[in-house]
Amino acid sequence: MKPRNIIRAMETARPSLRRSERLVADYILANRQEVIHMRIVDLAQEAHVSEPTVVRFCRAVGCDGFQSFKMALAQHLAHSPQYQAFSFSDDDSAQQYTFKVFDATMEALKKVRDSIDVPTVERAVELIANARRLEFYGFGASAAVATDAQHNFFRLQISASVYADPHMQAMSAMSLGADDVVVAISQSGRTRALLDAIKLARQNGAPVIALAPSQSPIARESDLAIYIDLEADDDGYTPLPSRLVHMTVLDILAVGISATKVGLREHLSDIEQGLQALRLNVEQP
Repeated sequence: MKPRNIIRAMETARPSLRRSERLVADYILANRQEVIHMRIVDLAQEAHVSEPTVVRFCRAVGCDGFQSFKMALAQHLAHSPQYQAFSFSDDDSAQQYTFKVFDATMEALKKVRDSIDVPTVERAVELIANARRLEFYGFGASAAVATDAQHNFFRLQISASVYADPHMQAMSAMSLGADDVVVAISQSGRTRALLDAIKLARQNGAPVIALAPSQSPIARESDLAIYIDLEADDDGYTPLPSRLVHMTVLDILAVGISATKVGLREHLSDIEQGLQALRLNVEQP
Protein backbone atom coordinates (compact mmCIF):
# COMPACT_ATOMS: atom_id res chain seq x y z
CA MET A 1 0.00 0.00 0.00
CA LYS A 2 1.49 3.32 -1.07
CA PRO A 3 1.93 5.98 1.61
CA ARG A 4 0.09 9.24 1.01
CA ASN A 5 3.31 11.23 1.44
CA ILE A 6 6.33 9.18 0.43
CA ILE A 7 8.84 11.88 1.41
CA ARG A 8 7.43 12.11 4.92
CA ALA A 9 7.35 8.31 5.13
CA MET A 10 11.06 8.22 4.25
CA GLU A 11 11.98 10.90 6.77
CA THR A 12 9.95 9.19 9.50
CA ALA A 13 11.39 5.74 8.81
CA ARG A 14 14.99 6.87 8.35
CA PRO A 15 16.14 6.60 12.02
CA SER A 16 15.02 2.96 12.20
CA LEU A 17 16.54 1.92 8.85
CA ARG A 18 19.73 -0.09 8.48
CA ARG A 19 22.82 1.90 7.58
CA SER A 20 22.77 0.69 3.97
CA GLU A 21 19.07 1.55 3.67
CA ARG A 22 19.75 5.03 5.03
CA LEU A 23 22.20 5.51 2.18
CA VAL A 24 19.35 4.85 -0.25
CA ALA A 25 17.06 7.27 1.60
CA ASP A 26 19.69 10.01 1.66
CA TYR A 27 20.42 9.68 -2.05
CA ILE A 28 16.73 9.80 -2.95
CA LEU A 29 16.04 12.82 -0.75
CA ALA A 30 18.90 14.67 -2.44
CA ASN A 31 17.99 13.57 -5.99
CA ARG A 32 14.22 13.22 -6.07
CA GLN A 33 13.59 14.17 -9.68
CA GLU A 34 16.39 11.98 -11.04
CA VAL A 35 15.33 8.86 -9.13
CA ILE A 36 11.92 8.58 -10.81
CA HIS A 37 13.74 7.94 -14.12
CA MET A 38 16.26 5.43 -12.74
CA ARG A 39 16.36 1.66 -12.91
CA ILE A 40 16.93 -0.23 -9.70
CA VAL A 41 20.47 -1.08 -10.78
CA ASP A 42 21.19 2.62 -11.35
CA LEU A 43 19.97 3.63 -7.90
CA ALA A 44 21.89 0.81 -6.24
CA GLN A 45 25.06 1.92 -7.99
CA GLU A 46 24.65 5.59 -7.15
CA ALA A 47 23.81 4.88 -3.49
CA HIS A 48 26.66 2.32 -3.23
CA VAL A 49 24.39 -0.50 -2.07
CA SER A 50 23.05 -3.76 -3.47
CA GLU A 51 19.79 -4.14 -5.38
CA PRO A 52 18.20 -6.25 -2.58
CA THR A 53 18.97 -3.34 -0.22
CA VAL A 54 16.97 -1.01 -2.46
CA VAL A 55 14.04 -3.43 -2.38
CA ARG A 56 14.22 -3.70 1.43
CA PHE A 57 14.25 0.08 1.66
CA CYS A 58 11.15 0.37 -0.54
CA ARG A 59 9.27 -2.11 1.63
CA ALA A 60 10.41 -0.31 4.80
CA VAL A 61 8.64 2.87 3.63
CA GLY A 62 5.41 1.08 2.74
CA CYS A 63 5.84 0.14 -0.95
CA ASP A 64 5.65 -3.31 -2.53
CA GLY A 65 8.85 -2.79 -4.52
CA PHE A 66 10.95 -0.34 -6.50
CA GLN A 67 8.38 0.31 -9.22
CA SER A 68 5.59 1.09 -6.76
CA PHE A 69 8.02 3.32 -4.86
CA LYS A 70 8.87 5.27 -8.02
CA MET A 71 5.17 5.71 -8.77
CA ALA A 72 4.53 7.03 -5.25
CA LEU A 73 7.50 9.39 -5.55
CA ALA A 74 6.39 10.65 -8.96
CA GLN A 75 2.86 11.27 -7.68
CA HIS A 76 4.19 13.20 -4.69
CA LEU A 77 6.48 15.36 -6.83
CA ALA A 78 3.66 16.07 -9.28
CA HIS A 79 1.49 17.44 -6.47
CA SER A 80 4.33 19.08 -4.54
CA PRO A 81 6.45 21.12 -6.95
CA GLN A 82 9.87 22.27 -5.77
CA TYR A 83 10.42 26.00 -5.54
CA GLN A 84 13.83 27.59 -5.57
CA ALA A 85 15.34 28.56 -2.23
CA PHE A 86 15.53 32.27 -1.51
CA SER A 87 18.95 33.80 -2.12
CA PHE A 88 18.91 37.57 -2.37
CA SER A 89 21.44 39.44 -4.48
CA ASP A 90 21.97 43.19 -4.83
CA ASP A 91 21.98 42.67 -8.59
CA ASP A 92 18.51 41.10 -8.68
CA SER A 93 15.92 42.80 -10.85
CA ALA A 94 12.44 43.55 -9.51
CA GLN A 95 11.14 40.51 -11.34
CA GLN A 96 13.85 38.27 -9.86
CA TYR A 97 13.41 39.26 -6.22
CA THR A 98 9.61 39.24 -6.59
CA PHE A 99 9.61 35.62 -7.76
CA LYS A 100 12.30 34.64 -5.24
CA VAL A 101 10.21 35.85 -2.30
CA PHE A 102 7.12 34.03 -3.58
CA ASP A 103 9.11 30.83 -4.25
CA ALA A 104 10.74 30.89 -0.81
CA THR A 105 7.40 31.38 0.90
CA MET A 106 5.67 28.60 -1.05
CA GLU A 107 8.56 26.22 -0.40
CA ALA A 108 8.47 26.97 3.34
CA LEU A 109 4.71 26.43 3.49
CA LYS A 110 4.96 23.18 1.57
CA LYS A 111 7.75 21.86 3.77
CA VAL A 112 5.82 22.43 6.99
CA ARG A 113 2.58 21.14 5.43
CA ASP A 114 4.31 17.87 4.53
CA SER A 115 5.85 17.42 7.99
CA ILE A 116 3.17 18.70 10.36
CA ASP A 117 1.79 16.16 12.83
CA VAL A 118 -1.99 16.21 12.46
CA PRO A 119 -2.76 14.45 15.80
CA THR A 120 -0.78 17.20 17.56
CA VAL A 121 -2.88 19.80 15.76
CA GLU A 122 -6.04 18.01 16.92
CA ARG A 123 -4.85 18.00 20.55
CA ALA A 124 -3.97 21.70 20.32
CA VAL A 125 -7.45 22.52 18.96
CA GLU A 126 -9.05 20.59 21.82
CA LEU A 127 -6.98 22.40 24.45
CA ILE A 128 -7.76 25.83 23.01
CA ALA A 129 -11.46 25.09 22.50
CA ASN A 130 -11.83 24.29 26.20
CA ALA A 131 -9.66 27.13 27.50
CA ARG A 132 -11.03 29.77 29.87
CA ARG A 133 -8.32 32.19 28.74
CA LEU A 134 -5.90 32.01 25.81
CA GLU A 135 -2.62 33.92 26.03
CA PHE A 136 -0.20 34.39 23.11
CA TYR A 137 3.49 35.03 23.86
CA GLY A 138 6.09 36.11 21.32
CA PHE A 139 8.98 38.50 20.74
CA GLY A 140 10.17 40.39 17.69
CA ALA A 141 8.69 39.05 14.45
CA SER A 142 6.85 36.43 16.51
CA ALA A 143 5.09 39.23 18.42
CA ALA A 144 3.48 40.38 15.16
CA VAL A 145 2.35 36.79 14.53
CA ALA A 146 0.94 36.59 18.07
CA THR A 147 -0.98 39.84 17.58
CA ASP A 148 -2.51 38.55 14.36
CA ALA A 149 -3.49 35.30 16.11
CA GLN A 150 -5.09 37.17 19.01
CA HIS A 151 -7.28 39.08 16.54
CA ASN A 152 -8.39 35.86 14.82
CA PHE A 153 -9.15 33.91 18.00
CA PHE A 154 -10.92 36.87 19.65
CA ARG A 155 -13.43 36.73 16.78
CA LEU A 156 -14.05 33.07 17.65
CA GLN A 157 -15.51 34.04 21.05
CA ILE A 158 -12.34 33.07 22.89
CA SER A 159 -10.95 35.34 25.58
CA ALA A 160 -7.53 35.91 23.98
CA SER A 161 -4.67 38.26 24.87
CA VAL A 162 -1.18 38.83 23.53
CA TYR A 163 1.98 39.85 25.40
CA ALA A 164 5.32 40.79 23.84
CA ASP A 165 6.98 42.24 26.94
CA PRO A 166 8.85 39.88 29.31
CA HIS A 167 7.44 41.53 32.44
CA MET A 168 3.88 41.35 31.12
CA GLN A 169 4.42 37.75 30.12
CA ALA A 170 5.63 36.92 33.61
CA MET A 171 2.61 38.59 35.25
CA SER A 172 0.30 36.84 32.81
CA ALA A 173 1.89 33.46 33.44
CA MET A 174 1.60 33.85 37.22
CA SER A 175 -2.12 34.64 36.93
CA LEU A 176 -3.01 31.56 34.86
CA GLY A 177 -4.45 28.25 35.98
CA ALA A 178 -5.20 24.78 34.71
CA ASP A 179 -8.20 26.02 32.68
CA ASP A 180 -6.05 28.46 30.70
CA VAL A 181 -3.75 27.88 27.73
CA VAL A 182 -0.58 29.62 26.54
CA VAL A 183 0.54 29.57 22.90
CA ALA A 184 4.26 30.38 22.73
CA ILE A 185 5.55 31.38 19.30
CA SER A 186 9.25 31.31 18.47
CA GLN A 187 11.13 31.09 15.19
CA SER A 188 14.41 30.19 16.90
CA GLY A 189 13.04 28.15 19.82
CA ARG A 190 15.79 29.54 22.04
CA THR A 191 14.53 32.90 23.38
CA ARG A 192 15.45 32.94 27.07
CA ALA A 193 12.70 35.30 28.25
CA LEU A 194 10.04 33.26 26.46
CA LEU A 195 11.40 30.08 28.01
CA ASP A 196 11.14 31.69 31.46
CA ALA A 197 7.50 32.67 30.82
CA ILE A 198 6.69 29.13 29.68
CA LYS A 199 8.14 27.69 32.89
CA LEU A 200 6.12 30.12 35.01
CA ALA A 201 2.89 29.26 33.19
CA ARG A 202 3.44 25.54 33.62
CA GLN A 203 4.33 25.99 37.30
CA ASN A 204 0.91 27.57 37.75
CA GLY A 205 -0.80 24.67 35.99
CA ALA A 206 -1.47 26.20 32.56
CA PRO A 207 -0.68 23.95 29.58
CA VAL A 208 1.63 25.48 26.96
CA ILE A 209 1.40 24.93 23.21
CA ALA A 210 4.58 25.87 21.34
CA LEU A 211 5.11 26.74 17.70
CA ALA A 212 8.84 26.21 17.47
CA PRO A 213 11.58 24.12 15.84
CA SER A 214 11.78 20.49 16.91
CA GLN A 215 14.43 19.67 19.50
CA SER A 216 14.57 23.33 20.56
CA PRO A 217 14.46 24.27 24.28
CA ILE A 218 11.05 25.91 23.88
CA ALA A 219 9.59 22.85 22.13
CA ARG A 220 10.98 20.55 24.83
CA GLU A 221 9.74 22.72 27.70
CA SER A 222 6.17 22.95 26.36
CA ASP A 223 3.36 20.49 26.98
CA LEU A 224 2.52 20.28 23.29
CA ALA A 225 4.73 21.37 20.40
CA ILE A 226 3.83 21.92 16.78
CA TYR A 227 7.18 21.70 15.03
CA ILE A 228 8.10 24.34 12.47
CA ASP A 229 11.51 23.44 11.09
CA LEU A 230 12.85 25.92 8.57
CA GLU A 231 16.37 26.92 7.67
CA ALA A 232 17.63 30.13 9.24
CA ASP A 233 17.88 33.22 7.08
CA ASP A 234 21.61 33.68 6.48
CA ASP A 235 21.20 36.91 4.52
CA GLY A 236 19.63 38.80 7.41
CA TYR A 237 16.51 39.40 5.32
CA THR A 238 13.79 40.55 7.71
CA PRO A 239 10.45 39.37 6.17
CA LEU A 240 11.16 35.71 6.83
CA PRO A 241 8.89 33.13 5.17
CA SER A 242 8.74 31.43 8.57
CA ARG A 243 6.59 34.30 9.84
CA LEU A 244 3.93 33.45 7.26
CA VAL A 245 4.25 29.75 8.07
CA HIS A 246 3.56 30.46 11.75
CA MET A 247 0.52 32.51 10.76
CA THR A 248 -0.72 29.68 8.55
CA VAL A 249 -0.41 27.12 11.35
CA LEU A 250 -2.34 29.44 13.66
CA ASP A 251 -5.00 29.81 10.96
CA ILE A 252 -5.24 26.00 10.91
CA LEU A 253 -5.90 26.01 14.65
CA ALA A 254 -8.52 28.75 14.21
CA VAL A 255 -10.31 26.72 11.54
CA GLY A 256 -10.25 23.72 13.85
CA ILE A 257 -11.77 25.80 16.64
CA SER A 258 -14.50 27.14 14.35
CA ALA A 259 -15.54 23.57 13.55
CA THR A 260 -16.06 22.76 17.24
CA LYS A 261 -18.12 25.76 18.33
CA VAL A 262 -21.89 25.65 17.97
CA GLY A 263 -23.45 28.82 16.57
CA LEU A 264 -20.11 30.34 15.59
CA ARG A 265 -21.10 30.95 11.97
CA GLU A 266 -24.02 33.09 13.08
CA HIS A 267 -21.73 35.03 15.42
CA LEU A 268 -19.19 35.71 12.65
CA SER A 269 -22.00 36.74 10.34
CA ASP A 270 -23.25 39.21 12.94
CA ILE A 271 -19.73 40.65 13.28
CA GLU A 272 -19.45 41.08 9.52
CA GLN A 273 -22.78 42.85 9.35
CA GLY A 274 -21.79 45.12 12.21
CA LEU A 275 -18.55 46.04 10.49
CA GLN A 276 -20.38 47.10 7.35
CA ALA A 277 -21.42 50.31 9.12
CA LEU A 278 -17.74 51.24 9.49
CA ARG A 279 -16.99 50.90 5.78
CA LEU A 280 -17.53 53.27 2.90
CA ASN A 281 -20.36 52.41 0.57
CA VAL A 282 -19.23 52.03 -3.01
CA GLU A 283 -21.73 53.66 -5.32
CA GLN A 284 -22.77 51.62 -8.29
CA PRO A 285 -22.06 53.28 -11.66
